[in-house]
Amino acid sequence: MPHSESHRVDRVGWLRAAVLGANDGIVSTASLVVGVAASGADRAAIAVAGVAGLVAGAMSMAAGEYVSVSSQADTEAADTARETAELKAAPAHELDELTGIYVKRGLDPTLARQVAEQLTDHDALGAHLRDELGILEHTRARPLQAAVASAATFAVGAAVPLAVGWMAPAALVSWTVTGVSLALLVVLGGIAARAGGASALTGAVRVGFWGAFAMALTYGVGRMFGAAV
Repeated sequence: MPHSESHRVDRVGWLRAAVLGANDGIVSTASLVVGVAASGADRAAIAVAGVAGLVAGAMSMAAGEYVSVSSQADTEAADTARETAELKAAPAHELDELTGIYVKRGLDPTLARQVAEQLTDHDALGAHLRDELGILEHTRARPLQAAVASAATFAVGAAVPLAVGWMAPAALVSWTVTGVSLALLVVLGGIAARAGGASALTGAVRVGFWGAFAMALTYGVGRMFGAAV
């Protein structure tokens, strides 16, 4: 009976972008709302600042992820093209190179040669990309996927403190937004860590700490200047 396995590394690309987007959306927008509210601004000004932060942040995340991951994709494409040319120009040398890789990994030379020959016959380029360059199909750079995931999750995350800030009593906006945002950050940090196979507690504490630090800092700035924007 076939044995099916699901590995967490398969989701590393989109998971990283999604977690980064959601956390950044919550932290940056909550910090913005808390800081503006602490300055004494009215509800309309807080809402305008929050919406502007949501839109600007989502676009910034999308652009940043797309550019960053595109650079990785360009490097992978260049390495693939170079490896393709080398396989065409010097197949014997590439076979020796692949054999040497397997010897270094613990196979005896005879078996390493057999493995290299069989993998070369099956998919020479795939074998070199995987075993020589470490380029795997499920971890390949996908710029558009990363950009969409980051922007969408940023917007979803940012919508929470924005909505809370709009509905909370005027005198309690800063504290309500801080409490709800920190609770959500802790939950998401734990879930993300667990999904990646790490400790949920460690992930929750890590995200919660930095979220609290960011909001405390912007609250202090808002109180310091104390002017409505």
